Amino acid sequence: MTIIPTKWPAIRSRLPALLLLGCSCLPGARAAIPGDTHSNAAGFFDIHVCNWPGRSPFFMPLFSTARFNEVQSIEVLTPGGELLVALDLERYRTIKGEKQADKRVFIQQLDVPPAAVDGWYTARTRLANGEEYVARDYVIVHILPQASGQVPADEEEVAAIPAKLSWDPVPGAGFYQVFIRDLWDDSKLIHTSKLLTQPELNLPPGLLQSGGNYSWIIHARDTNNHILLGDFNHGSLNKPVSFSVQ
Repeated sequence: MTIIPTKWPAIRSRLPALLLLGCSCLPGARAAIPGDTHSNAAGFFDIHVCNWPGRSPFFMPLFSTARFNEVQSIEVLTPGGELLVALDLERYRTIKGEKQADKRVFIQQLDVPPAAVDGWYTARTRLANGEEYVARDYVIVHILPQASGQVPADEEEVAAIPAKLSWDPVPGAGFYQVFIRDLWDDSKLIHTSKLLTQPELNLPPGLLQSGGNYSWIIHARDTNNHILLGDFNHGSLNKPVSFSVQ
């Protein structure tokens, strides 16, 4: 799930709600898993517990569907059956399909309620023809730490183009994804990594240049395509780290 923020300064003040649309964690891009309660004939449901800089931890519930023109309402319920949030159908991102129908991802953010508990959260989707579909996601309310120990470090000037970027392992993280921007080119996004299982990224030859100024962030997540937890349960994002090359 990853549409990337347009500029890093926006991340420092207020991270966009939809960072996780468009990368390898794209909702609905995962293969169907037999017995998976996240998917039904209406679409795919998941909730992430997010820890991003500059704000309190929050839930990110989402529902991805190719039947968006039929959707009348999407209600997300707590394990106790209480309404957590009704997704705003005016807030979505479109996933363009190459070999399949386009999808919309209805997605929202809300602070983790003080009384939030672990358990099965439910999405109840009603369509225009009166059909109702239920999907479930098991949520463990836990905060994944943000990445730290970056090399190169923030505002460091390095003598030569680095061969890789690295950071300290994030406790509880099984996967990472790195986003790099060129600060001399209007903060243009120049690289989005695949999902990494180690806290390092080998840089493609020619990506960075001598005299360049770059910024990078790390999205850490606990799992990937988990039958119980969905695409992932816990995710974190660190503040941008910048460095320059002599």
